Amino acid sequence: MARRVLILLEGHSRMGLQYVQAAQRLGLHPIALSADPAQYDYLAAERIEAIPVDTDNLDSLIRECSRLCATYDIAGIIGFSRADESACVTAGKLCRHFALPGPNPESIERCCDKFTQRQLLAQAGIPIPAYRLAANATEAESYAAVIGLPVVLKPAVGSGSVGVRLCRNVDELAEHTAYLLGKHIWPSAPRILVEEFVQGPYYCAELMGNEVIGIFAGECDRPHFVFREFTFPALLSDDDHGRITDVSLRCLRALGLGWGPTCIEFRWTKRGPVVIEVNPRLGGTPGPELIQLAYGLDLITENVKLAIGEEWDLRRKHSHTAAARLLVPDRNGILDWIGDESQAAAVPGVAEVKFYVESKTPIVGKGDSRDFIGHVIAASPSFAQTEATIQRAVESVNWTITPFPTLGEQE
Repeated sequence: MARRVLILLEGHSRMGLQYVQAAQRLGLHPIALSADPAQYDYLAAERIEAIPVDTDNLDSLIRECSRLCATYDIAGIIGFSRADESACVTAGKLCRHFALPGPNPESIERCCDKFTQRQLLAQAGIPIPAYRLAANATEAESYAAVIGLPVVLKPAVGSGSVGVRLCRNVDELAEHTAYLLGKHIWPSAPRILVEEFVQGPYYCAELMGNEVIGIFAGECDRPHFVFREFTFPALLSDDDHGRITDVSLRCLRALGLGWGPTCIEFRWTKRGPVVIEVNPRLGGTPGPELIQLAYGLDLITENVKLAIGEEWDLRRKHSHTAAARLLVPDRNGILDWIGDESQAAAVPGVAEVKFYVESKTPIVGKGDSRDFIGHVIAASPSFAQTEATIQRAVESVNWTITPFPTLGEQE
């Protein structure tokens, strides 16, 4: 009998290894298809079969998968989010071509285009920020005046808060528009979403299929919306939880989603939950870890089960509170030293302390999720205990950064 294989289209620096391990636990042989497999360290470290292929070329991928079919039984295909999220769309197309379980690729593609997503949500009467689509600086300035400053500027396609910025005045608007038009890498012609700045507490609903697994609370910095902490589940009344759940399910219907994972971001305003963004994929690290600690539910494993056509199990095993603090440097320079994880990890209730970088690494803030240098995660039966635990652990994590030399010092 041919060996059962799970195809991993591209990879993920923080969740990729978890998908590899989940596949192996389910008796699958993971194979990665990537334009550059070397960028994913875990593939070489775990000796995972990795095949270089142009993942932007559907025909090339079909040929490679057809070649693999001669040796293996391809049980499923999963695509990881990249900067433009195209791998998720391509994976859906491959699933359809090979008659494998998978999402509707047209729905994923529409959702990944934030402008199209806004249009579909608005047509369904779902509360969203006021928005316009700009192709140049003149349009961005004009639309910002119509919406009213402050506004949020973001690429119409992208993830990880890359290129997203709050512009509080005309100078910041001009500066960030120039950055997006001059330095941001676009998959095609520049398309800038100009959005109303919606204020209020941040929540994020995590769904699998048509079921809301739970809702996160989060805190982020401005103007770049780099998240600092997450708590799961959020402290919400039954009524507020129900309102977010109702809007989440309406989003699925409006966008033609409902297969596999979806992550929906909200701001709670005077008019209730306003949808900031719908992501047709599993929320990133540390979301899955928090859900597993709080509910005993491994969403990555259940996602793999769905992708290979097996029955999943979304039942909660227990009900705790889990929280994560993301470590973000406050300056640029050389990371001279970062403390040992052991002191923070020794705090009772701490589940994980992880550093993403090593000493002597150059630190250059980008204003997005790439700025994280690590995280601390804790869990306990109560919200108060979890908050106290993670605060104590974070206070024991230290690092030092030496600023880059100025031009005069270099001379």
